[in-house]
Amino acid sequence: MAEQRTILVTGGAGFIGSHLVERLLARGDSVMVVDDLSTGQEANLRYARERWGDRLRFVRSRVSEAERQILGTRFDQVFHLAAAVGVRRVLAEPVESLETNVHETAAALRLAEACGADFLLASSSEVYGKSPKVPFREDDDVVFGPTSVTRWSYGCSKAIDEYMVLAKAIRGSLRVVVARIFNTVGPRQVGQWGMVLPRFIEAAIEGRPLQVHGDGLQSRCFADVRDVAGGLEALLSCPGAHGGVFNIGSDTPITIRALAEQVIAATGSRAGLVLVPYETAYPEGFEDLRVRQPDLTRIRGAVGFTAGIPIRRTIEDLVAAAKATRSEGRAA
Repeated sequence: MAEQRTILVTGGAGFIGSHLVERLLARGDSVMVVDDLSTGQEANLRYARERWGDRLRFVRSRVSEAERQILGTRFDQVFHLAAAVGVRRVLAEPVESLETNVHETAAALRLAEACGADFLLASSSEVYGKSPKVPFREDDDVVFGPTSVTRWSYGCSKAIDEYMVLAKAIRGSLRVVVARIFNTVGPRQVGQWGMVLPRFIEAAIEGRPLQVHGDGLQSRCFADVRDVAGGLEALLSCPGAHGGVFNIGSDTPITIRALAEQVIAATGSRAGLVLVPYETAYPEGFEDLRVRQPDLTRIRGAVGFTAGIPIRRTIEDLVAAAKATRSEGRAA
């Protein structure tokens, strides 16, 4: 029987983090979650606590604030997912978002280095900025807009995170993996900070028109969180992936307008959709990309990753869950 490992997951009460925590507990590990609940929810850990509560510890805190408290704990792996989340949050709180991304990554690295734990950074496709190359490859140049445009600050801060993490690998002090996560959807995602699919589903179920920004012909590749969580787990457990940067997500594009139409079909909504100009949706200014698509050659070669859950099934699962929650609320 394999020896039980102790894993730290920062941001583990979040959308992606909570799914990862469940996978780690299911494989027999002991998991500590550090999350300040700024965007995560303790309720996301309810299932994990009910099923594996004896191996799950939750610490409500920023990583930097919990650092001294947990410094003596021995971790075998550290998954660092704690970060500012969502376009609207970054635009509304740019300074706080930058500080969170950079300072908390530095704290998580110190914890990993203190006990020699393998370290995975959950980075973002935003690191590519507005690169004109499609699909995005891990060794492409990054292209950001001017510093006067707040929209690019998030991608820049995640790039700094990557530099810090990879420097540890170059120096030989840590075994690290950088995972650039592309558009991820699925259970527990909320639309509060601008996430498109939960916004669409909420509007459709409530009978409101779905607000599609721009002309709706911009395309994205949406991967189900249940696939992405498995890919993160596999990457850090693969010695051949250590020291590498990997795109993770789906490479099947869909326009935002087509996504809205799928939601309308799945919910039976009669409200339709409405096109909203970017200057109306984001009065503070926003520059969008027409295409965001990853090249997944590297991660497929390393761990055989594939995004197996199609977007249609994800939508159906989310609509069914949202309708059930709505019915329960009415019954109460």
